[in-house]
Amino acid sequence: MTPPPPLPSGERPPPDAPPAGAAWDGDALPQGEAKVQAVRQMFDAIAPRYDLVNRLMTFRLDVRWRRRAVRSLGLPPGSRVADLASGTGDLCLELARQGLRPLSADLSFGMLRADRSGAPRVQTDVLRLPLPQASLDGATCGFALRNLVDLGPFFDELARVLRPGGRIALLDVATPPNPVLRWGHRVYFGRIVPMIGGLLSDPAAYRYLPKSVAYLPPPDVMLQRLGDAGFRAVDRVLLSGGITQLITAIRA
Repeated sequence: MTPPPPLPSGERPPPDAPPAGAAWDGDALPQGEAKVQAVRQMFDAIAPRYDLVNRLMTFRLDVRWRRRAVRSLGLPPGSRVADLASGTGDLCLELARQGLRPLSADLSFGMLRADRSGAPRVQTDVLRLPLPQASLDGATCGFALRNLVDLGPFFDELARVLRPGGRIALLDVATPPNPVLRWGHRVYFGRIVPMIGGLLSDPAAYRYLPKSVAYLPPPDVMLQRLGDAGFRAVDRVLLSGGITQLITAIRA
C-alpha cells in the first residue's frame, strides 16, 4: 500500500478551512454537519497544548492506556496500522515503538500540524478514508469515538480498509461500575477537567469534553454494531477502575 503523502512542514490550511477557535459554546450538543465543523474547530484551537492538558488531567495514565491498546493488536512487526482521529500522534509514536508502521489521519489540520510522530499524515474525515479496500493490517482510535457523527459508518469503513484478519483497538472514556468511583469520576470529569482545560487551553472545548460522553451508545450496542460490520472476537475491557474502555476486534 502507498500511503497518502505527508503534510509538508509549515503547510498552510486549505482555503476553505474554518477559522481557529472553538465552535461550540452552549448546552446543546451539535449534530450532523454542525458537529463536524465544531469538532474540527475545537481541536484546531486546543492543538498547541493538547498533550500537556492530557498528561495533567489523566495523571499520565493515558500513556499506559495507549501502550495497552497497541499491545492488544497482537500484530507482527512491520504491519501497517492507521491511527484514526490521530491528534498529535501519541498512538502513532507508540505503534512505531512496538515495531509497527503507523499512518496518521485526522480531521483537524491543527492537530496534524502538531503531530511529531513522523508518520505519514493525511487530513480527512475518518468516515471516508482515502485508502484502498483491505489495505491495512490494523487500526487504532484514541478517545475520538464520541466525536464522530455516526459510529455505524465508521465501523463499516474500518471493515472496508482492513484486510481479513486485521485488528482494531479503540479507546474511549467510560463510566466506572463502582458507585463510589462513578461519583468521584463524575465530579472530576465534569468539573475539574473543564477547569484545568479552561485555564491552560480553550474553555469551550473542555466544557464540551464531559458533555460529549452523551454521544456514545451503550456498550452492548457498540459491540453488536461491530459484529454487524463484519468483525469477530469483539471484546471490551475496562481500564483504571472503569474510567476508560478498550474495544478490540478482528476483521472476519
